[in-house]
Amino acid sequence: MAHAANGMDQEAPGKRLHSRVEASCLDLALEGERLCKAGNFKEGAAYFEAAVQVGTEDLKTLSAIYSQLGNAYFYLKEYGKALEFHRHDLTLARTIGDRIGEGKASGNLGNTLKVLARYDEAVVCCQRHLDISREQEDKVGEARALYNIGNVFHAKGKQQSWGCNQDPGNLPPEVRETLEKAAVFYEMNLSLVKELGDRAAQGRAYGNLGNTHYLLGNFGEAIKFHRERLSIAKEFGDKAAERRAYSNLGNALIFLGEFDTATEYYRKTLQLSYQLKDQVMEAQACYSLGNTYTLLQQYERAVDYHLKHLTIAQQLTDRVGEGRACWSLGNAYVALGNHRRALHYARKHLEISREIGDHEGEQTAKMNMEELMETLDISEADLSSCGSEFEVQGARPKFSKASSMDSVELWKYPPEKHGAYVALLQGQNGSSQDLDDVSRRSRNRMSRPARRKAADGQPLDDQPWPDSRASPVESQDGAAPKLGRDPSDEDCFFDLLSKFQSSRMDDQRCRLDEQQNGARDACSLMTSPQTEELFDLIASSQSRRLDDQRVSVSNLPGLRITHNNLGHLCVDGDPQEPGDDFFNMLIKCQSSRINDQRCSPPDPGPRAPTVPDEDFFSLIQRVQAKRMDEQRVHLPSDEQDGPDSEHGTGIAVSGDSS
Repeated sequence: MAHAANGMDQEAPGKRLHSRVEASCLDLALEGERLCKAGNFKEGAAYFEAAVQVGTEDLKTLSAIYSQLGNAYFYLKEYGKALEFHRHDLTLARTIGDRIGEGKASGNLGNTLKVLARYDEAVVCCQRHLDISREQEDKVGEARALYNIGNVFHAKGKQQSWGCNQDPGNLPPEVRETLEKAAVFYEMNLSLVKELGDRAAQGRAYGNLGNTHYLLGNFGEAIKFHRERLSIAKEFGDKAAERRAYSNLGNALIFLGEFDTATEYYRKTLQLSYQLKDQVMEAQACYSLGNTYTLLQQYERAVDYHLKHLTIAQQLTDRVGEGRACWSLGNAYVALGNHRRALHYARKHLEISREIGDHEGEQTAKMNMEELMETLDISEADLSSCGSEFEVQGARPKFSKASSMDSVELWKYPPEKHGAYVALLQGQNGSSQDLDDVSRRSRNRMSRPARRKAADGQPLDDQPWPDSRASPVESQDGAAPKLGRDPSDEDCFFDLLSKFQSSRMDDQRCRLDEQQNGARDACSLMTSPQTEELFDLIASSQSRRLDDQRVSVSNLPGLRITHNNLGHLCVDGDPQEPGDDFFNMLIKCQSSRINDQRCSPPDPGPRAPTVPDEDFFSLIQRVQAKRMDEQRVHLPSDEQDGPDSEHGTGIAVSGDSS
């Protein structure tokens, strides 16, 4: 009895220690989950890491920790660590036979691989999630899997479309096929979440369907889906989703030529961005409004919004966005006839383009400056004195009191007085006909880069860097020049080559009389005891290499193997034959390895956070440039230009006023 009592006394502290460790691991995990739900992913990940360090024998708890830790690292954009813990989660779920957990882990892996642009592997993982959800009759999981597969195809098609110099909707067959697959999976997701009555998920499906149809050029369909998205966002009071819907509606309406309606949506986008204190989105809305008012030929308002965009870009140190704003301001001021101010922003555009390495932007700015200096009849030496008038404070230039009437700031006048002020400006600077003549010529010159971009089939600002493998010397028609060569030189070269290589070829030939003796020697070698020892050595060494590549559950961090969970784990000695599904997944994953070995495309250059990713104005520029060229009147000389001459809009984003 005493011995039994001593045994119980010795066992009790061990149980209490075990319970404290389990409580500590679970408490740390729960605190990490709470922090992640509050949006503090960095501290939440730290708590989850601490829970893994403590460890647990509860396999379900450890699987949940892996999943949450992978999600936390995903939101922290540490995708390598996210991939690692989602793989641990998948391994553990398969080991314990948790099919639902395996499906969720596969879905999380698919989302992470999508962000890493490993789309083929992402589709395999998301398809696995879909198959398991259907097998388990998990409708919620099935809906999520359909949504995730749609996201993968949408991201892949969007990335493929970036390198295309096509008009809106006129996509290569492989890009169109990819985006159409995305639309099919989004439609399936929408049908299922309607059946489940999940309104929030319906809103996401409508938004993604609108984005997909926008890329496909189905702008009417895109507007229909984005309006549904807007309605659901208002229903839930989701201001961020509402802002996105307004912006997407404006983008689609631009392509339908409904510029007035587009400006209304962009204004609402700007208002919500201000309420949400999102400066990046606020700058993008100002950029869109400035270009839309340019299309409407309301240049005073365009200037105002471009200046606001420039201000925010400077605050966020977005040099690419500053360059875009300066370029747009230069075009708008040319349209207003204020060539001095246009020259100032052309100079700023040149400085920024040189700083960020934008060679196309640099060439455009140089050309604009040359045309403006010719119009103003000034030289390079005069630029220093001319530039002293433009002391930039923030985004708005400050002018000295001695400047002429064309230096008065337009934005200080209310909109109703702009017309009278422009008329007064014309009176101060000469006759209206002369001013129109200068403005027309300058606008035509400033719009030349736009026509050149249209001829190239791609906007200058969005053009990728030249391929380093291209020939550095090219003729004017784009073909590499051929060097003249005497045919006899080639014959001499091949004669010399055959002379030197013939001896090497003879060295590699085998003699027939020695082949039989070689065969007998090989047979004797195969039957020798030394050969048997060699094969045994190879077999033993290779078997160790195979064992090193096997997966063992003991490698999972935080797992404490005890007699309680040993029965749920597959030990190393358990013979398991992989099924057909494993080999099918292996083939699909390995088929994409060849793509991993390809060289990456040229760097598209620095990204501008204050400029929308889908810069539709550059697409409009290419489409409209041809129409504008067809409507131009070619006169014999500049001296015969009159008030009825055709002239450009003076901006790269040209619209048809008819």
